[in-house]
Amino acid sequence: MEAKWVLVLLSIMLVVQVVNGEEDTTSSVKPLVKIVKGKKLCDKGWECKGWSAYCCNQTISDYFQSYQFENLFSKRNSPVAHAVDFWDYHSFITAAAEYQPHGFGTTGGKLQGMKEVAAFLGHVGSKTSCGYGVATGGPLAWGLCYNKEMSPNQLYCDDYFKYTYPCSPGASYHGRGALPLYWNYNYGETGEALKVDLLNHPEYIEQNATLAFQAAIWRWMTPVKKNQPSAHDVFVGKWKPTKNDTLAKRVPGFGTTINVLYGDQSCGQGDVDSMNNIVSHYLYYLDLIGVGREEAGPHDVLSCAEQEAFEPSSSSSSSSSSSS
Repeated sequence: MEAKWVLVLLSIMLVVQVVNGEEDTTSSVKPLVKIVKGKKLCDKGWECKGWSAYCCNQTISDYFQSYQFENLFSKRNSPVAHAVDFWDYHSFITAAAEYQPHGFGTTGGKLQGMKEVAAFLGHVGSKTSCGYGVATGGPLAWGLCYNKEMSPNQLYCDDYFKYTYPCSPGASYHGRGALPLYWNYNYGETGEALKVDLLNHPEYIEQNATLAFQAAIWRWMTPVKKNQPSAHDVFVGKWKPTKNDTLAKRVPGFGTTINVLYGDQSCGQGDVDSMNNIVSHYLYYLDLIGVGREEAGPHDVLSCAEQEAFEPSSSSSSSSSSSS
């Protein structure tokens, strides 16, 4: 009888610990620590690598765990989804580990980190969704349904780049990935950054979920052009608008991340579906991960409806439409 009560007490203590604690028992491993020139640097293996000060603090796997990933993308492995068993939490965190030391999901504390993950995945969910108005679970539950464009009507080979990013014979550079890549020059540039030969093997993106997430996070963290901010910098407040930016109604926040990635395909055209769909996914994900959409900010921060594009007719954008 005594043993039974001990077990009950232990169970109660465990529940209290999980409820009251900031982190539950599924949180990440303790980091390895070393001191370099008086600075504390850490490494968490696959969850945050690179001996960085960022890895010593709360990282993505501390506040965004596998059950939350499952909640956000609850329909991705449904029989009718087109990329069943491709996307998973481990692939996302493994990819994110490369960029957390550079501030992805680790800039500005836990709340800001959660918001950035929701913002990035909001873009991803909207661009890989097969949700529609009456879909089971609602149209926002179907992110990561695709990992490639299903019926491309062209090879997306631009001969203008034949000397820098020549198209590989027989290769098709249609949309693939978490923020779908299109065109030979985008595959070439991304491949150089990731040290993977995507120009000759664009199919690698649809064969490896970690690589697909890495390509998307690299795009999020990297300016499309040198004189422009990255989506990351725009979102976390590292970008200071110039007078021209202010006149163009570009302000720090989520709306301008849409401008960075898609330009006038989605921005400066009022409340169009292509923009609203991305915003809707972001708000939905904020709710699901426990932040709440009230943290998203006012409409002019969320939207790019009135913004002028950084680059008119942005042909250099990383993708041109959602995969379908």
